[in-house]
Amino acid sequence: MEKYKDIFLNSFSGYFNYLINEIQNPSLTNYFWWLIGLSLLVLSMEIIIPWRKNQKIIRKGFWLDLFYVFFNFFIFSLIGYNAVSNIVVELFNDALGIIGIENLVAFQIQNFPIWSQFLIMFLLADFIQWNIHIQLHKQPWLWKFHKVHHSVKEMGFAAQFRFHFMETIIYKGVQYIPLAMIGFGIQEFFIVHMFGVFVGHLNHANVGWDYGPLRYVFNNPKMHIWHHAKALPEDHPYGMNFGLSLSVWDYIFGTAHVPKDGKNIELGFENDEEYPQDFWNQLKKPFKE
Repeated sequence: MEKYKDIFLNSFSGYFNYLINEIQNPSLTNYFWWLIGLSLLVLSMEIIIPWRKNQKIIRKGFWLDLFYVFFNFFIFSLIGYNAVSNIVVELFNDALGIIGIENLVAFQIQNFPIWSQFLIMFLLADFIQWNIHIQLHKQPWLWKFHKVHHSVKEMGFAAQFRFHFMETIIYKGVQYIPLAMIGFGIQEFFIVHMFGVFVGHLNHANVGWDYGPLRYVFNNPKMHIWHHAKALPEDHPYGMNFGLSLSVWDYIFGTAHVPKDGKNIELGFENDEEYPQDFWNQLKKPFKE
């Protein structure tokens, strides 16, 4: 028990020091400044080439979404998630050791060409996320948490990170074992993760493009706007366009739906006018329903 107590306590100081170092020392593998840079880049696109020209730059929910960016990216880890997840990982590894398994690595992708490491990691992570995303819509108890993300009424880049902290636990929990099995490295993971952040920013941004023929491969703003549509078609009662970075899964498995230009469709969900529009009440809402 002493070991786990030390891990828990050291995780707080360790992550705090890490975060301070990130802020003070910009680098090529720096989450904090990459997030700032990508956010400013996509915000600039919204200002220069807006899709919905009548939508204000400081749109409805802008400041709430901006707070979610920093809460879900940094603050949540600082106040406990990092410490708890470190203990869970250690407990899991100790349990493997008891039954004689040293690690879960089944494929040593570090021996593969660097381009294939990125591709395998990207495809695997995105396919897992696509499946999880579908369940967030289909399972009533998961939808209660996912409603936070769909409470967005005007789309902008920061809307990507308006989501309940339970989604972090669900996504990371389900992804842990399959990603651990391919033995990925931190540098490769960083690049794949930040690429996903960039694509996610663009998908939610007030920009109007679909990448032409590549729209059948990559998710895009004109496709993702329909994922947030308030009115759902009869043949997609749980939603559509579940891809995070890639759209290809939706086209392969029949969950793609882009019937027309969705530039000005109403966003949200049924009875969303009664849903809280502040952080604290959105945080509590799923536990009270």
